[in-house]
Amino acid sequence: MADPELEAIRQQRLTELQGRHGEGGGEQAQQEAKQREDDMRNSILSQVLSQAARARLNNLALVKPEKAKAVENYLIQMARFGQLGGKLSEEGLIEILEKVSQKMEKKTTVKFNRRRVMDSDEEDDY
Repeated sequence: MADPELEAIRQQRLTELQGRHGEGGGEQAQQEAKQREDDMRNSILSQVLSQAARARLNNLALVKPEKAKAVENYLIQMARFGQLGGKLSEEGLIEILEKVSQKMEKKTTVKFNRRRVMDSDEEDDY
């Protein structure tokens, strides 16, 4: 990503934040800000991902939206710091997905608490 583009994104974000504090709310302003942010995210992702990688990420978003959002954030962060050299292929995206999956992996444990309650009637039945 070129420096002028990054500076334009920063400037847009700064004006957006200043607008939020100056208006004191406003549902329409919040919707417009969210729309601008979504457009900015899509623009950055289209610049750093090949078509096949973008399609894979969109498919992931349908099944696991939280994981897709984490991958998008990771890719945008990498793009902002200049860690991506050109468009990322589908294979490169798969590697990133595996890294994010390992970080997001949750260990679930199941614990059973069994309590046996004995009534005086139950003792007599046996």
